[in-house]
Amino acid sequence: MFQRQLVRATPRLTAQLRAFNNPVFRSALQRRLASTENAFIKERQAVKEHAAATTELWRKISIYGVIPCLILAGVNAYNLWNEHWEHWSHMPPLEERVEYPYQNIRTKNFPWGDGDKTLFWNDSVNYHNKDKTT
Repeated sequence: MFQRQLVRATPRLTAQLRAFNNPVFRSALQRRLASTENAFIKERQAVKEHAAATTELWRKISIYGVIPCLILAGVNAYNLWNEHWEHWSHMPPLEERVEYPYQNIRTKNFPWGDGDKTLFWNDSVNYHNKDKTT
């Protein structure tokens, strides 16, 4: 029974498929889908325009807003850095500073160097004299 229905439907199906390939039908379908009065196409166009405007806005913000802020922040950091080291130049030498018992507490030696200096030791800032505690 199914085969008989299939045999009967085949000429109709092929005719319909030929109609889809017909240039007249195809051009009418393309005109309908390409119409600017289609709500979907209008919405997509509005989304594209909004995306273009937003992209341009953020490009301008990045160029004219962020770059000057970065320059100002860099100048501020440079000035603070210089003020900091100017302050250190007025302090007494590291050897003359008082070393309190709570500074540089060592319960055991570090596994590197002479065992007394931390991993981030800086000789121009850090000083430790084992014999000098108050």
